[in-house]
Amino acid sequence: MFDLGHARSFVAVAEELHFGRAAARLNLTQSPLSRQIQMLEQTLGVTLLERTTRAVRLTPAGRTFVAEAYRVIAAAENAERVTRRAARGESGMIRLGFTAASAYRILPRLVTHLRDRLPEIDLALEEMVSGEQIQALEGNRIDLALLRPSPALSESAIEAVPLTRERLILAVPQGHRLAVGRAPTLADLDGEPFVTWSPRGGRYFIDLLAALFEGGEVQPRVVQRVNQVHAMLALVGAGLGVALVPDGARSIRVANVTLRAIRLPASAQPELHLASRRGDANPCLPTVREVIEKAF
Repeated sequence: MFDLGHARSFVAVAEELHFGRAAARLNLTQSPLSRQIQMLEQTLGVTLLERTTRAVRLTPAGRTFVAEAYRVIAAAENAERVTRRAARGESGMIRLGFTAASAYRILPRLVTHLRDRLPEIDLALEEMVSGEQIQALEGNRIDLALLRPSPALSESAIEAVPLTRERLILAVPQGHRLAVGRAPTLADLDGEPFVTWSPRGGRYFIDLLAALFEGGEVQPRVVQRVNQVHAMLALVGAGLGVALVPDGARSIRVANVTLRAIRLPASAQPELHLASRRGDANPCLPTVREVIEKAF
């Protein structure tokens, strides 16, 4: 079996069609190069070059072999490059969990940034509520998570850091008294029919809003609970009530819904955290985390 050095030597001779120039290009003397080509021909059992005192020409077998040699060299160089990039954490796969609300604004920005900075990282994306992401991290079904803060994180082998905060905005049906005029306040929601999160998909938001309403001595009247922001907006558009949703919901177009800024305390800005397992062996995870954290 010929080796990579023989393939490179033969390509040099095939391109130069001159042993002296090929030897100089390879930093060899002519005699060792000639012996390498002879050994290659003996190994293959074919004549690759026609040699005369005046010229060197490729035989039909030589023309076939040089094409294959190019492929072998390119594959070897690519394997070397990919291996080095993998060792530096610049290639590989990341299984990324994300909440539905993060997909409106944060996730597209994150994916675009990673593709620009780490084009050889493959992302496998999976939408999950935050609790499911914690379980998936613990079960090694995902490598990285975009999730809401949870007490369960402090009780696990998961490392989480705040990534972003976004304000809440008010969604009201078109024609509602709060759809126009001065900026709404928390007090305007007292007694209003209210669409909010269900415990399964939105425990974090339920607790955040409960603290907000308690602090403002406001009691909206909950009329419906759903798991996703787009479902809330659909129900608001149907006239069932009003809702407080993350600002990223502005990217969702739902008929008969008006989105308005509302004056709320700074504590009412929901956080999104970036989380992964401590000691995860995925070689590209530290690089991906660093790129994401710097971007946000």
